[in-house]
Amino acid sequence: MAAFHPQVVHFTIVLVIIGVAFRLVSLLGRPAFLFTGPAAATLLILAAGAAVVSVRSGDAAHPPVERAPGARPAVMEHEEWGERTRNVLLLLGAIELAGLALRKSPKVKMVNALAAVVGLAGVFAVYETGEHGGELVYAYAGGVGIRSGDPKDVERLLLAGYYHQAMTDRAAGNAAGAATLVTQALQRFPSDPEVQMLAAESLLKDQRNPQGAIDALAAITVPAGNRFLFLQRASLQADAYEAAGRQDAAVAALEAATETFPNPRIQQRIDALKGGGSGAPR
Repeated sequence: MAAFHPQVVHFTIVLVIIGVAFRLVSLLGRPAFLFTGPAAATLLILAAGAAVVSVRSGDAAHPPVERAPGARPAVMEHEEWGERTRNVLLLLGAIELAGLALRKSPKVKMVNALAAVVGLAGVFAVYETGEHGGELVYAYAGGVGIRSGDPKDVERLLLAGYYHQAMTDRAAGNAAGAATLVTQALQRFPSDPEVQMLAAESLLKDQRNPQGAIDALAAITVPAGNRFLFLQRASLQADAYEAAGRQDAAVAALEAATETFPNPRIQQRIDALKGGGSGAPR
């Protein structure tokens, strides 16, 4: 069930929010809104069932996630909030079932009002669970790359880690650290043209080696029809040629690119270079 945790969780969230909204509207008692009462009951009873499945699928997904260094406290907090949410929604589902049983009784209004109050508590619990779940995924990479069991997903996670940490190091002024990480990424993914492009960029920006970047870019084979990589290589070539003091070569690289893939931003840079200024993007 672990692989289905994201889908089930989002169904639960939607069912709760819409169901509680309908329950609140139903308290108005207006004829135009009579449909909201039965709709709320249906959605919130379904939400209670979905919450049970959410917790079970989450429990199944947690073991490999919590084994990652530093992730266990975040996993436990998310799990605890998930269980609290399930309990609140089970209570809410029971109240809605009671409301259906008492639908012809004068007491049904009181039951529906209680359902609305507990429903608001449920919305809060869902929010907290989602917030902690988001923190687990985005701050600890909880479940990222391992959900499908495909090793290539883990490889993509590793590559993303190399990239983001390298960019963080570069922004912090740690050019050597950025260069090391990009070099490691290239060693791990030597045939990936995007990684090759990243390595060439690192030669220019982190190692201040424009000729090395020029040579690396010349060796990259861009897949046919890949407009983005083609223009990216041309732009990096222009950067490297400019850094090497070869402005004419920078213009030539950009003009060759625009012959294949016309691009207004590249053309603006060509015009700037021909006008005697730096065409490098700021």
